[in-house]
Amino acid sequence: MSQENSSRIQIVRGDITTERVDAIVNAANSSLLGGGGVDGAIHRAAGPELLAECRTLNGCPPGQARMTRGYRLAAKFVIHTVGPVWRGGTAGESGVLASCYRESLQLAQIRDCDSIAFPAISCGAFGYPLVEAAFISISEVRKYIEKNERPATVKWILLDSAALLAWTSVLKQVLKDNRSF
Repeated sequence: MSQENSSRIQIVRGDITTERVDAIVNAANSSLLGGGGVDGAIHRAAGPELLAECRTLNGCPPGQARMTRGYRLAAKFVIHTVGPVWRGGTAGESGVLASCYRESLQLAQIRDCDSIAFPAISCGAFGYPLVEAAFISISEVRKYIEKNERPATVKWILLDSAALLAWTSVLKQVLKDNRSF
């Protein structure tokens, strides 16, 4: 397992469905009723109870987040957030993606979560470029953890080498430019 660390941030290649954290983040579609990629994997691993609870939430607009129990997952909670579909970068995608991270962190803090794990939101079927997504996500997390004690640990659990390289490169650059984590 490859890993890049700062004091509160970890970047790991792995499977988010097996992560032992207080909350994992689901890169969901707006229905919250499951789909492909990370969303489908989380729903399969959590079991049918997750889908039943998601049905009660009546969906989620892009940039917002909703929280459910983790059911059969190692995580206590699942935070479902809907990232933007990449449309070339001129349709407000960066603001929506930043909001996904802020809202997810806020829900984790409200539920007293000490640890949270993110996937590469919007980088699969939604087509967001990896480096741009990594910069937005790390920047938003950095701003949040500088002002808040919880969550104490923020992880990105990335499935493939390209995402791992993008996130570790961006984190190294951010740490080089300003070591305030």
